[in-house]
Amino acid sequence: MNGMIGRLYRGETTFNFVGRRWWGFGISIAFVVVTVVSLFAQGLNLGIDFKGGVAWEVPASTITVEDVRTILDANEIPTSDAKIQILNGAEGQRIRAQVGEISTETRTVVQAALSVKAGVDLQEVSVASVSSSWGRNITEKAVRALLTFFVIVSMYIAWRFEWKMAIAAILAMMHDVLISVGVYAVFGFSVTPATVIAFLTILGFSLYDTIVVFDKVHENTTRYSASKVSYGDIINVSMNQVLMRSINTSLAAVLPVLSLLVLGSWIMGAIALQEFALALLVGMLLGAYSSIYIATPLLAVFKGRELKFRSLQGNLRLGEEMARLGATSKKVVTRTQGDASTTSTQSDIERETVLASSVLSHPPRPRKNRRR
Repeated sequence: MNGMIGRLYRGETTFNFVGRRWWGFGISIAFVVVTVVSLFAQGLNLGIDFKGGVAWEVPASTITVEDVRTILDANEIPTSDAKIQILNGAEGQRIRAQVGEISTETRTVVQAALSVKAGVDLQEVSVASVSSSWGRNITEKAVRALLTFFVIVSMYIAWRFEWKMAIAAILAMMHDVLISVGVYAVFGFSVTPATVIAFLTILGFSLYDTIVVFDKVHENTTRYSASKVSYGDIINVSMNQVLMRSINTSLAAVLPVLSLLVLGSWIMGAIALQEFALALLVGMLLGAYSSIYIATPLLAVFKGRELKFRSLQGNLRLGEEMARLGATSKKVVTRTQGDASTTSTQSDIERETVLASSVLSHPPRPRKNRRR
């Protein structure tokens, strides 16, 4: 494989991520603006577990959505805010009607009316009731868990790498959560406890992909510490070397989630899976995007202002120069079984020779001939 796919597979691409970082920043800023406007304009469609209310479920074989709406109107329950949907399951279709908080007497009357209209026993009409105080308690716990996660993660990254990497990673994760919430606000998807669990799960995925990139950046920073290489060059080389790994990781994670969403939710009718899988899908796609276009470019901005890299900030090696710069971190090592010694190939020696002449600030001095 010598084409683009082959070079991508071997980590030999030369994409200029740092030079085009403002494209990623611009797209993310646009999404954030849309998210903020949507949250203020229409807010989130909170499920019954968060805002409280009552939900009935009745077999849909002999009753329609209009019949359910008529029963609610007859009991003076506003249907404008009611959520009525058809669920598909292994036992057939069911109709779920969800409304705000009502009295216990009204809840019992509606349950009886639904059983009579559907021609089923009263026990076959399920009723779920949640108070708004319970929903507020769940929301507060979710926020505390999110803040605790941010604090622990930032401490770990600052200890393992450095504090600038911790700030970049936290900003990328906040970016993922905010835009994920914005998707739910724009399209009016219902937010349930399963959605919150999915949001916390995608933070872990986003962090994993970011740590993979940061680890390579940290490794290359140490490797090029004695050479005059800009931090933008280190970021570009590192990103191209782990790009295929990020793509493979994202594909491996997204495919099972798509199976949950398509097979479990849309085909088999498991609504609970839809609420969980949709948030996972959106968050995983954003996590893969943010690790490449948000977290690492932010790190380039933070580190590029350091005294060591400030004078080299505008110098970016592109194309063949970037490929030669990244050649030293891809040594071909031959190990024989039972032998601990290693040998470098001739191509590696040639690559390092070319790199040395390109990154040193002055040509090496010729050696003097010894007198015999």
